[in-house]
Formats: sequence, structure tokens, C-alpha cells
Amino acid sequence: MSRQFTESEHAVLRIVQGNLPDSKEPYADIAREAGITEDAVLDLLRRLKEEGAIRRFGASIKHQKTGWTHNAMVAWKADEAQAEACGPLASAHTHVSHAYFRPSSADDWPYTLYTMVHGRSEEECLGVVNELRDGWPLKEYAILRSLKELKKTSMTYFI
Repeated sequence: MSRQFTESEHAVLRIVQGNLPDSKEPYADIAREAGITEDAVLDLLRRLKEEGAIRRFGASIKHQKTGWTHNAMVAWKADEAQAEACGPLASAHTHVSHAYFRPSSADDWPYTLYTMVHGRSEEECLGVVNELRDGWPLKEYAILRSLKELKKTSMTYFI
């Protein structure tokens, strides 16, 4: 079933699919621009989240601008049970932004748990990898370094 949005709801969704206002009261700014109240903005976003129309709503920080200039995707060899146990440990680390399990179908690629590690230097990233390795049973891993960022934009649904 397709959902119908009011004109003001469309205005809010057009705004929030991009960069949120950089202010102390971003939802009030959105409300002003959309011509509705701040409570109406928050209610719409809460309702869409509860209905499952949006999976999550959050800020993305450009880590390079905050001094986190190095990163590495670390692929760990883990069965599903190990990934379930180690994933929360990885995601609790302050230098890890993502931890997820993805089954491998390739015989020459045994890695299934992926962690995104950030640091202020390559040495700091490697230190985090060593901390993770020393703190859990997973010992086999591959470090995948970014060569070039090709795209980092969100989908646009409302124009």
C-alpha cells in the first residue's frame, strides 16, 4: 500500500533526506521551513519510524573533518555464532562505527564479520585491530584499506 503525504509532510521529508540544519534546534528550523510546528515534525518522523516506513533516522558525521583521517574495513573469519558474540564487542569499541555479518559464498574468501575501524593515524587503526584480536577468539582477518571514496550520498526520494 502506498502512503499519501500532505504537502507539509512532503516539505519535511524533502528537508530531512538531505543535510539537517547545523543549529542548536534543527527540528525547529525544519518546522519553520516546512510551515508547521516542531512537534508536528517530530511526530511525523516518530510515526514513520514506528510504521517501518523509515528504518532509522540519525546524523552522519564526516569523520575526516573531526580528525579521524584513517579507516580500515577489517574482515574477520567467523562462523555465525562467533559473529553474534563478537559483533557487539566490536561495536562497543569507540573506534568502530560498523560491525555486521555477511555470509561468504566464495571458497577463497572465508571472512564474514566486517568491522569499520577509524583512527587519527594508520598506527591507531592497527592498534584497534590488535585490541579486537586480543580481546576475542577471532584471529584470522584481512584489512581492506580504502583507496578512493567514490560516492557518499544518501538516496533522494522526495524532490
